[in-house]
Order: sequence, then C-alpha cells, then structure tokens
Amino acid sequence: MKKISILGTGIVGNTIGTKLIQLGYQVMMGSRTATNEKAAAWVSANGNNASAGTFADAAKYGEIIFNCTKGDVALDVIKLAGIENMDGKTVIDISNPLDFSKGMPPTLIPELCNTTSLGEEVQKLIPKANVVKTLNIVNCEVMVDAKRSGGDSTMFMCGNNEDAKAAVKKILVQFGWNDILDLGDISNSRGTEMLLPIWVRTYMTLKNGHFAFKIVR
Repeated sequence: MKKISILGTGIVGNTIGTKLIQLGYQVMMGSRTATNEKAAAWVSANGNNASAGTFADAAKYGEIIFNCTKGDVALDVIKLAGIENMDGKTVIDISNPLDFSKGMPPTLIPELCNTTSLGEEVQKLIPKANVVKTLNIVNCEVMVDAKRSGGDSTMFMCGNNEDAKAAVKKILVQFGWNDILDLGDISNSRGTEMLLPIWVRTYMTLKNGHFAFKIVR
C-alpha cells in the first residue's frame, strides 16, 4: 500500500486526502503543528489509514507528496517540510500563484508568473525531488471526480521526470481523468497556472466550480 502525504489542511487537502483514503492509500496530512484541529478532524473522519503530523512529519512519511497549500505560502511550507525530506520523491504541485489581497478576482503574483512559475520555483527549491504540476486548473471536487466537470475534460500535467509523471498519471486515472495531456517539462506550468484568471472569471459567471477545460483535437 503506497503512502501519500498531503501538505495543507484546507478544503483542497481535505478533499484529495479523503479520496485517496477511499482508494485504499495510507495518507498523512501535514500542517504547521502536530495538533492542528482541522487535521485531527480529518483523521477522525477517515479511519485507520489516516494520520496527521507536522509538515516535516508528512514529508518524511509519503512516497508521493501533494502540495495543497496556497500559492503565496507554498515555498515557505516546502522549507518547513524539509527539503531533504523530499529527495527522490514525487511531489504533485497543485498550488497556484494567486494574490487575493485586493479581493476577487485575484491576480497572479508577479514574481511567480510569465517568465517563471510556482511549479518551477518549487522544483528549484527541491532539486532532488521530482515535481509534477497537475490538477491546478479545476476546483477540488472536480480534481478527484473528473465527471463532476460535466464531460470528458482534459487534464494537463508537466514535469521533468518521466517516471514521476507515469506515477502521477495512475492517480489521475483513479480520479477519473481519461484525457491527460503531458505538456513536457516543468516550465510548462507557466501556461497551466496562467489559466487561473480565466478559470476564476468563468467560476464567477457560472456561480459554481463544476467545469473544466477540454482540448478538442
């Protein structure tokens, strides 16, 4: 049974962690403290295969690590988790460089877009890990159940390591994604992260997040 870690206790981490438990994985949720109330509640709701600890505990635990933190704190969280704790592991980065400081709709953090991306900066920070960017272009309910989008939607992925991407693709398939498009190396996360402005505006128009993108080809 593969061990997976979740960095982050928000709705995204909770939703992904719960789905992974349902799929039979052992999952540890990491946060800033070992006694985080949200993490404890998640463990209580998900049984013996669920556990919680600090970011560092989680980074040590998982063979695969999901970064489910907000983009403005993601790099700080990676540092708290311990760079060496991620060496040789697959890190699935679903964070986005969004700035909500001026309300909705958010903007992209200038230092983390256009000529770089959050995915690239995460990879630079943990050079011995294999970062794969994916799932960041839909809301969390669609992430774990592709059919919630209303159709056979496309999920992008990118990363520098082919074995890591193959491992991530298996999880995406378990989440119901059939149309998975590998864009190439991690620099392609510039493109997928820059989809967020149109995603947010579509969300504001539709008044719900149950939609996704489809590449017709």
